[in-house]
Amino acid sequence: MEYPSKLVEQAVEEISRLPGIGKKTALRLALHLLKQPESQTAALSESLKDLREQIKYCQTCHIIADTEDCTCQTPSRDTTVICVVEDTPDVLAIRNTGQYNGLFHVLGGRISPMDGIGPDQVKIDSLIARVKQSGSEVKEVILALSSTMEGDTTAFYITKMLKETGVKVSTIARGIPVGGELEYTDELTLGRSIATRTLFSAD
Repeated sequence: MEYPSKLVEQAVEEISRLPGIGKKTALRLALHLLKQPESQTAALSESLKDLREQIKYCQTCHIIADTEDCTCQTPSRDTTVICVVEDTPDVLAIRNTGQYNGLFHVLGGRISPMDGIGPDQVKIDSLIARVKQSGSEVKEVILALSSTMEGDTTAFYITKMLKETGVKVSTIARGIPVGGELEYTDELTLGRSIATRTLFSAD
C-alpha cells in the first residue's frame, strides 16, 4: 500500500497494531483524525498517555482501577462469593448481566504450558491467600473461565489448591446458548451440555 506521507504511514503502522484493525481501517482512522480539530486529536493522545501512566490495579482483586484500593468491596456487594475471571473485560461482561452481586478476582491470564505460562505467572496465589485470610467469610468461589483446555487446566489447578480451605468451588454453566439449534452446535459444547444437564422445572 502506498501512502501520501511518511507520517501517515507511521500512524497507520501504529494504529494497525491494535486488535481487529487492519491497514485499510487504520488508514481511514488516520485520515479521519487529520480532518478533526487539532484539540480533539490532542485530547485523544493525552488520554492514551494518561491511561498508560496513571492506571492502577487493585491490590486485592487485580481489577483495572484508578486506585490500588479494592473497588469491588462496597456495602452493596456480597462478600461471601468471589467470581474468578481471566481479565477485566470478563468482569464488565458479568456485571452487565445484572445477575451477579459478589466480589471478583482477576487472574490476568490462564495456565498454558504450551506458551510457557505456569501457575506463578497468573494471580492464583493471591486468590488462595485471599480466601484463607477471609476466615470463614468467603463461602463460594465461582470459576468463570474460558471453555478451553487452558481454561480447564486453570480451573482444575485452582480447585486443587482450594480443596484444603473447604470453600465451595463452582463453575459457570456451559452448554447450548439460548435460542441455539442443536444441529448447529459443535460436538464438544453439546457433549458438555448433556454431561452437565440439570433438572427441568415447570414452576
